[in-house]
Amino acid sequence: MSILKGYQNWRKYRRTADQLRSLPDNVLSDIGVDRYSIDEYARKASKY
Repeated sequence: MSILKGYQNWRKYRRTADQLRSLPDNVLSDIGVDRYSIDEYARKASKY
């Protein structure tokens, strides 16, 4: 993986994780995500 692609993936991960962390618990529950899984979902989202 190139350095640029790695950086882009990391930025996507950070942006996704930050957005999910900013949501209230009831909204996370509505979309089927709990606070302990945010990093996992963000990692998966950053790979696409």
